[in-house]
Amino acid sequence: MNFGPQQMGKWLIVAGVIIVLLGALMLLLGRIGLFKLPGDLEFGSKNWRVYIPIASCILLSILLTLIMWLINFFRR
Repeated sequence: MNFGPQQMGKWLIVAGVIIVLLGALMLLLGRIGLFKLPGDLEFGSKNWRVYIPIASCILLSILLTLIMWLINFFRR
């Protein structure tokens, strides 16, 4: 397989588009309140803040598992 500068450039463009789409999805999900669930921990003081989205990660994991299961089920 020839992996020259053009091929590397194409992969970088695809990676950039994926990162932009994931960022837009994160902004959209944040606006509808996904990352403010009761199990999400947020603490800190005036100069620092720590945010641990436990409940949001569990919910996203369940949703992605169901989506992947459905894709696998219908591909058979």
